[in-house]
Amino acid sequence: MASRAFLAAPPIVERRYAVAFALVTSLFFSWALAAALNDVLIRQFQKALDLTRTEASLIQFAFYIGYFCAAVPAGLLIRRLGYKNTILIGLACYAGGAFLFYPAASTEMFGLFLAALYVIAIGLAFLETASNPYITILGARETASARLNLAQSFYGVGAIIGPIVGGLFIFSTDERTQAQIAAMAPAERAAWRSAAAAAVQGPYVAIGVVVCLLALLIACTRFPVLDRAKAMPGNGRSMFAVLRHRRLLAAVAALFLYVGAQVGVWSFFIDFTKIQAPHLSERAAAFLLSGSLGMLMIGRFSGAFLQKRIAPARLLAIYAAANIMLCGFAAIATGMPAVGALWLTSFFMSIMFPTIFALGVEGLDDETESGAAFLVMAIIGGALLPPLMGIVSEGIGGIHHMMFVPMLAFVGVLAFALLRLHEGRAA
Repeated sequence: MASRAFLAAPPIVERRYAVAFALVTSLFFSWALAAALNDVLIRQFQKALDLTRTEASLIQFAFYIGYFCAAVPAGLLIRRLGYKNTILIGLACYAGGAFLFYPAASTEMFGLFLAALYVIAIGLAFLETASNPYITILGARETASARLNLAQSFYGVGAIIGPIVGGLFIFSTDERTQAQIAAMAPAERAAWRSAAAAAVQGPYVAIGVVVCLLALLIACTRFPVLDRAKAMPGNGRSMFAVLRHRRLLAAVAALFLYVGAQVGVWSFFIDFTKIQAPHLSERAAAFLLSGSLGMLMIGRFSGAFLQKRIAPARLLAIYAAANIMLCGFAAIATGMPAVGALWLTSFFMSIMFPTIFALGVEGLDDETESGAAFLVMAIIGGALLPPLMGIVSEGIGGIHHMMFVPMLAFVGVLAFALLRLHEGRAA
C-alpha cells in the first residue's frame, strides 16, 4: 500500500513549471555563495585588518541584520509588485553590494566592508522572501517541503564553491600567523595587509557581474502566473495579522535557532580546525569546510526524496537529535575527531531550513508571503549567535566549548519538530 501511494504521489516539480523552477533555484546557489564567503572573510579580515575573533564576527552580524531589516519591506513589495519584480530588485542590491567591495578593499576600511555586506544582505533578503514561498506554491501542496528541499540542494552547491573560491583566490599562499605579522617591520606589515585586503576585490567584482547577467536572464523570462500567487497581493489583511498562527511563530523561533547554529558552526569552522589540527594550512581548512558543505548538498538532495516516504517533521527530529550529539562531542573532544564531528553536522543541517520554512508557511494560503517575510526575519539568528560564540570562546571556555551554543540551538529545533509531530497525531 505504501509503495502504491509513493508511485501515485505527484511529481516534485511539474514539467510546466520547470523553467521557472530552474531560474528561481539558481538564486539559491547565488545567495549560498555570498553566505559561504563570509566564513572565509572572518579568517581573512582577522589578519588583513587586525581584528579579534569577536570583532570579525561582526561580518555575520552586519550580514544578518540586513536580512532582518529587509524581510518585511520585501514582503510588502511582493504584494505590490509580485515575485519576479521583487527578485529583480534583490539581484540589483546583491550586485551593488558586491561591487562595493572594490572601494572597501582599496581603503582597507572595515566599516565600508560591513556596509557592503549589509547591502548584499538586503538583496538576499528580497531573494529569499520571494524565492522560498514561490517554490512552495509552484506545484502540489503535498510536495511543497520536498520541492523546497530540492531547490535548497543548490544552496549546497553554492556553499561548496564559496570556500573553494576563498581558498584559491582570497587566502594567500604566503600564510602568516598573527605573531609573524606582528614581527614584521611596519612598512612590510602595512604592505602585506594591503595585499590581503585587496585579495577580495576580484572575486566580488566577478560575483557582481554574474549576478547582473542572471538578473537580465530573469527579466527576459516569462514566469507562470499561479492562482495562489494571484490572490496574495489583494488579500486586504495587515502583514502582521499572520502572526496569529501559532504554528508560524514556532517555526520563526526554530528558524532563528537553526540559522544561528548553522552560521556559528560554519563561521568558526576554519578557526576551529586550525586550533584542533594546527598542521593543516588555512587553504586546507577552507577546502575541508567545502567538503562539509558538500555533505549539506547531499543531505538536501536525499532529503527531498526521503520526505516522500518519511514525514518532514519526523525526519527533522532525527536530524536535529544527530546534531545535538555531534556538537556536544565537538565541544568536549580534541584534535581531528572533534573536527570530524563538526564536519559531519552539515549533513544533518541539510533539511532543516527548507523543512522548517515549509512547515511554517503550510496552510497560510493567501498569507504565504507575509509568513515568509517573518521567517526570513528569523535569519537574524545568524547575526546574534556567532558573536555569542565568540564571547564564549574568548571569555569563558575556549574555541571548542563555543560549540555548546549551537548544540543548545539544535535542542530548540528538535522541540519544534516534536511539537509538529504531536500536532500531526492530534489531527
